[in-house]
Amino acid sequence: MNASEHDLARLAYLRAEVAAHDERYYRQARPEISDFEYDQMKRELAALEVAYPEAAAAEASPTRRVGDDRSEGFSRMKHRQAMTTLDNTYDEGELRDFCARLAKLFGREDLVYSVEPKIDGASISLTYEHGRLTRAVTRGDGEEGDDVTANVRTIGNLPAVLIPAKSPVTPVDDLFAAAAAPAESWPEVIEIRGEVYLRFDEFARINAAELEAGREPYANPRNLAAGTLKLLDPALVATRRLEIVLYGLGACEPAAPAITQADWHARLAGWGLPTLEQRREATGVEAVLAAIRALDAVRGGLGYATDGAVVKLDDFALQARAGYRGEGQSARKLSPRWACAYKFAPEQAETRLRAVTIQVGRTGVLTPVAELEPVQLAGTTVARATLHNADEIARKDIRIGDFVTVEKAGEIIPAVVSVNLAKRAPECASYVFPAVCPVCATAAVRIEGEAAIRCPNADCPAQIMTRLDYVAGRAVLDLENLGGAVAEALVGTGAVRDVFDLFALEAEKLGELNLGTAEAPRILGLKNATKIVDAIARARGHDLGRWLLALQIRDVGAATAQDIAAVHGTLDAVASSGILPRLARLPALEEEARLTNPKARANKGQSEAERSERENRHATLKAELEAEKAWRASLTELSRIDFVTAANVVAFFRSERGLHAVERLAELGIAPRATRLATAEARGALAGKTFVLTGTLPGLTREEAKGLIEEAGGKVTGSVSAKTDYVVAGEEAGLKLEKARALGVAVLDEAGLKALL
Repeated sequence: MNASEHDLARLAYLRAEVAAHDERYYRQARPEISDFEYDQMKRELAALEVAYPEAAAAEASPTRRVGDDRSEGFSRMKHRQAMTTLDNTYDEGELRDFCARLAKLFGREDLVYSVEPKIDGASISLTYEHGRLTRAVTRGDGEEGDDVTANVRTIGNLPAVLIPAKSPVTPVDDLFAAAAAPAESWPEVIEIRGEVYLRFDEFARINAAELEAGREPYANPRNLAAGTLKLLDPALVATRRLEIVLYGLGACEPAAPAITQADWHARLAGWGLPTLEQRREATGVEAVLAAIRALDAVRGGLGYATDGAVVKLDDFALQARAGYRGEGQSARKLSPRWACAYKFAPEQAETRLRAVTIQVGRTGVLTPVAELEPVQLAGTTVARATLHNADEIARKDIRIGDFVTVEKAGEIIPAVVSVNLAKRAPECASYVFPAVCPVCATAAVRIEGEAAIRCPNADCPAQIMTRLDYVAGRAVLDLENLGGAVAEALVGTGAVRDVFDLFALEAEKLGELNLGTAEAPRILGLKNATKIVDAIARARGHDLGRWLLALQIRDVGAATAQDIAAVHGTLDAVASSGILPRLARLPALEEEARLTNPKARANKGQSEAERSERENRHATLKAELEAEKAWRASLTELSRIDFVTAANVVAFFRSERGLHAVERLAELGIAPRATRLATAEARGALAGKTFVLTGTLPGLTREEAKGLIEEAGGKVTGSVSAKTDYVVAGEEAGLKLEKARALGVAVLDEAGLKALL
């Protein structure tokens, strides 16, 4: 094969590979390679297409198409103004070229740019009509996207109604008011563009639940946010606590005035919409590069993933003059000449894999962990990294002794991403996943359809210890000093087999517990033991939501536990619930309605009698479904409990373990109740009020303040929006306090909160 034949074969290969990766990234939200690897592959393909123009079929090449995220199950909506895609670069020289082209176009070097963090999420376009949210649509192919309005309405930091401009108005308010109806401070119709994303802590929480459930974890927060946005059940979407940030302007009727990026962000904040943190203005290319470096230095402290900086001309009038590449062609090919994404290459490190160890989780999942020769990565020393599961080890062909590349998945979890095969030594041995639990030697099992391999022995010491650790956590029963070495020693001596055994502990005997070895004893002591016993006694009075967490029912997290508690009131009511089985039945009803649909292709060609019977059954099912959905919507808390969780709770309380738990709590005289009830008449000093906590309070922990608010009927959320009633601010309060002031939200200190209570 000569050079040109080799290049053409490479071109065809890359075209197929990029198209396949587009499908995995945009439609499935499950990419198999990093953004950096994908961008390098696409650049190589583009270079080959330039070298061989006769082979570059205009419409066939993925280099000439915007990624398409449209999927089945959603109606399609056209954007009033096309959503474009940004050119991106990892090279400082190319960014200088971008600025130089604009300087030449306008004949000046002192152009002002807006440098904004590039949040790694899923693109979204919102339409507000007369200040009310009417539609949310994904990017799609740039011209039209999927209508995901129902899912976006579950996002807690997004107001459904814009805040009117306050008096006196700012200059940008004057401009928008001039373009709007006389009595309004917003346009009649406006498209606002942004990004839906997940914070790192929420990503970690969901991934932990995925692993415990035996499912494959998500690769990063972006994948999870994009996948969640495309779920067909808004109630399930609501459990994942998506957030949104807005920064772009689409169509505006009447036409938007010529303003700057700075004015636009001020207007967004004035309307009560969540906007970008860390946005900087820079004059000239050197200032742009300095702003990007400053952003790179602080982005590690942000609570969400950023993968670069977006550089835009600040002035909207200049943006209009610069225009778009591909104008006059299909809108799917448009990219702005006035904006560019500078992406940060992921920090990776190569090191040797010394061994693979197995961690046993509280539900028995066996998780492989890479033991590495320590290496510096993103400012920290990494000696361990996740390998996810047995399938992942096999897919990447990871062997003991290999040199492996490690990066922080989603910028938080060290993960092994690849193997350097060129350095593989003959003695590198394939890893054989254990057939038995490494702790209790019980034969491991794998349930069909699950990625995880589990130890099925609920009495496995490792499971008991991790369950105790979990129960001792501050958000569950808050058992001071019980976790870690104390839990390990209690399980090791056989003193504690489950959470109920804790209530038989006595301070004097517990104080004699040896946390060390026979050769090097370390005695717990009476003082520490008394603290533990006192904390256990306090746990008797904890609310129903905490006790539902303590029972460790599959897929029940903190928010869901509180919702279930609010709907039922008592533990006995949850155990004998008629609500949860009814909720769990909804998917079966939907599936039966789908199968009986007389218009379905599978039901064609039937006799008149069969068709009539099917039509009647389908009509009955549809009516039943509508009634069930209306019933579900009648309680806010119920609408956030998805059918999978409902089924798991029902199964738990019908199981031997669940029956034992109810019996043991009754024997101990523990009868937990909900602190709030899900009724329209819920009473309490703070009933119906929404709070955000920020900073450090002098006399209350964050959990204590949250508990006091919820006991009084209030609700605590993680972000400030127009819907927030109060922000409780302590020392070192940061951006949440600033946003509260910008939105005019009432701010309280600890004394103010207590006075309100």
